[in-house]
Amino acid sequence: MTEKLEDLTVAYSEGGIETVQELDKVILSKGAWTTILFRYRDWDRPKETWGPEKYSIRRYQKRAGEYRQQSKFNISSRAQAQAIISALQGWLDAAPAGAADDGD
Repeated sequence: MTEKLEDLTVAYSEGGIETVQELDKVILSKGAWTTILFRYRDWDRPKETWGPEKYSIRRYQKRAGEYRQQSKFNISSRAQAQAIISALQGWLDAAPAGAADDGD
């Protein structure tokens, strides 16, 4: 586990080989409960190349000074990512002007 929010990552190495490469991350919320959106890709061993980009939303809780992953949602494809974007954009566009924004 890690104590610093900036050190949270999905990058992973096994046997000296990087098998998950983090491409980017966006911290969506901070505090005792933190939400991070990761962009990453997996190493395809048989093809010896990196696979397509993937995305994961992960929730961490800070306990005893360390962040611990509590849940995750992996976005399975570019098409699913686009469907999520479209749904959220539709809801935001339909919200009345001046709708409450809690900032989280």
